[in-house]
Amino acid sequence: MTSLNVAERQTDIESPIAPQWTPPAPAEEGPTPAIRSRRSLRIQPGLVLSCLILAVVILWTVAPGLFTIYDPVQGLPGQHLRPPSAAHLLGTDSLGRDLYARIVYGSVHSLSGALTAVGIALIVGTALGILAGSLGGWPDAILMRCVDVLLSIPELLLSLSVIILLGFGTANAAIAVGVTLIAKFARLVRSEVVTVRRSEYVEAAFGSGGTFLKVLWRHVLPNSLTSVVAFAALQSGWAILQLSTLGFLGYGAPPPTPEWGLLIAEGRNYIATAWWLTAAPGVVVVLVVISINRISRAIRRTQR
Repeated sequence: MTSLNVAERQTDIESPIAPQWTPPAPAEEGPTPAIRSRRSLRIQPGLVLSCLILAVVILWTVAPGLFTIYDPVQGLPGQHLRPPSAAHLLGTDSLGRDLYARIVYGSVHSLSGALTAVGIALIVGTALGILAGSLGGWPDAILMRCVDVLLSIPELLLSLSVIILLGFGTANAAIAVGVTLIAKFARLVRSEVVTVRRSEYVEAAFGSGGTFLKVLWRHVLPNSLTSVVAFAALQSGWAILQLSTLGFLGYGAPPPTPEWGLLIAEGRNYIATAWWLTAAPGVVVVLVVISINRISRAIRRTQR
């Protein structure tokens, strides 16, 4: 090797522009549990307002007599189609019945029907999802194909078919809406169970001698239902909308039951002269559904 080549190599090594090793930048750490808890406890005006609206509606359901002195079924003579006033906050209908009283007493039918529908879907859908995700193989394939069939049918068409088989009424309408929700809960629970079952602590539980039912009850089930709670709250608002739709179409509670969807249907014939008959119960339904959706998003955010 010549002296010229040695000099060039030394120049390359000692060159100031030669690449130098730099330590990697530290990875950004996510928020600590304390920071997440402070964020979740931060006062949010929208969430507080949603909780207040839902609390008032629940009080309507529990003790409607504390909020109105009028009978929701019996009309007052000479008080037909009265506009909103101090005596009647939301006016009266064509039979002289106080609209505010009918909305207050109608909350019992709407909320109880929504809770019944979500309860049916939660129980049946959770059972199907747990069986499909835990057993796997051909039971999983059969159950999920049945779920796919339910999801392929339009929800309103499926609920109307169930009501035609069972008959009209608030209870049958709630069952019909619950049937349409079963497939959603089953698919969600199945995905959660499959994820949890592949975790290390479940495999360790099986390796330490735990039986299938014991591991399923103590480890898989509790850790699979965290997201189902927020989903159930979200579907409660959807169930209220579905029940109101069925009541509007005449497939829900029969007259003179003060159900919210039926109130909207009864007021549509007077929308040009008595707009409050349709606007008041419609606004109540919208506010309740938006409040439930806001609360469900808050629940889901705290679980992350």
